Amino acid sequence: MNPSSSPCNGLGPDDDLPDDWDHLSTESLDIPSLDGSSEVRGELEQRGKLKSKLVSAWNNVKYGWSLKQKSRFSKSSPVTMLGECFLLSSQVERALFRQSFASFLWLTYRRGFPQLEGSSLTTDSGWGCMLRSGQMLLAQGLKKHLLPPDWVWPSDYHVFRDDMDVVECHSQSDPDCGRSDRKTRSRGQSLSCTADRRTEATHRRLVSWCGDHSSAPFGLHQLIESGKSFGKKAGDWYGPSIVAHILRKAVAASNELPHLTVYVAQDCTVYLEDVRRLCERLPAEGSSVTSASWKSVIVLVPVRLGGGSLNPSYVECVKKLLMLECCIGIIGGKPKHSLFFVGYQDDHLLYLDPHYSQSTVDTTQDNFPLESFHCRSPRKMAFTRMDPSCTIGFYAKGQKEFKSLCTDVSLAFSGSTQKYPMFSFVDGGGPDLEEGSMTHSDSVTHILSKERLRRTDTSNSMDEFVLL
Repeated sequence: MNPSSSPCNGLGPDDDLPDDWDHLSTESLDIPSLDGSSEVRGELEQRGKLKSKLVSAWNNVKYGWSLKQKSRFSKSSPVTMLGECFLLSSQVERALFRQSFASFLWLTYRRGFPQLEGSSLTTDSGWGCMLRSGQMLLAQGLKKHLLPPDWVWPSDYHVFRDDMDVVECHSQSDPDCGRSDRKTRSRGQSLSCTADRRTEATHRRLVSWCGDHSSAPFGLHQLIESGKSFGKKAGDWYGPSIVAHILRKAVAASNELPHLTVYVAQDCTVYLEDVRRLCERLPAEGSSVTSASWKSVIVLVPVRLGGGSLNPSYVECVKKLLMLECCIGIIGGKPKHSLFFVGYQDDHLLYLDPHYSQSTVDTTQDNFPLESFHCRSPRKMAFTRMDPSCTIGFYAKGQKEFKSLCTDVSLAFSGSTQKYPMFSFVDGGGPDLEEGSMTHSDSVTHILSKERLRRTDTSNSMDEFVLL
């Protein structure tokens, strides 16, 4: 999807639809309002449903095949990935990198799931990529909330297919990315070890929460239901800011996570008093506990880092955020494609791509297969191709961790040459917004470059978009 088609540009929701938005929602099928024969109306509605099914079938074919292309990684430059750092000159390091990357939950287009309410759709191919990216962002936060910090997916790596091309490079290594700072150094785990049953059960339960059925609290059906209060429906265009609010509402509506809340920043500002009110839990009346406890929190910050293209002065800030352990990723993408960013090497971002249509897995069954929910193919793209509209995610386990989050993010911005930071932390509370007020007419703050930036021509780049 196209995160750049923001209402901040003065565009309506249908002014600049991305070219992979090949499904038309029910209300956009141009069925005229008729006061005449019900038979005519019924015939037109049937035509609309048939058109919807044909377009969905085409999208399943379009996104249902994979193009194998190796991404090039430098041996001399470190790979940074959400607070972890990997030096690929070592075979052991490469194996640890692959294992860590494959441990992300990969949520992609699916086909053949139960029909979405209010439509005839049984696939999200062609329109649901930003929702899938949002699912991946939330899943990363839930991993940090529920699983041990050193958890990795214990898949069978002796059959792992090398889908990376590691090349020599004369780039300088990041001085802040030393071996002593690596958590993976002290994991004490071999690649063949298996997680204990309780941890693996938690991993499986987390995947099931993102399943494609109506009872999954963070599945596509529930996210679309949560989006209705924002004027969205199945088949519509979803931007990164709208998805942030949908995730917040879905977590609030779930009974699975009583000790977790989601806060969405307003106008590039995190209001600390609002976070405190969300997270603070006063002791129950008559309880022997006298002090307030604190919920874990996922902080989502919608931003726009430029006008028509990414302001290059924010690249270093994005890198510094991806170096933080509290960061859980960025949803955004490149023009006309939503992606989930999880790291970088040199001037290239690492991402997971939802643009791959897979058959639906019944996650209500015991021991359902997990392989399609994990990606083993790291992909890269140049920072210059990053769309400026995105949502950045963070996680804090408790009050102490939230204070550290604020400090670490502020330090990451302190060395920036930009006059305005990407976002800020402010004491006090923000303006009260009514439920559902986050619509297409709402905007996120523009952070514009001083000059009109031209989008770099990357038509001959070896990192051209690939289907996984």
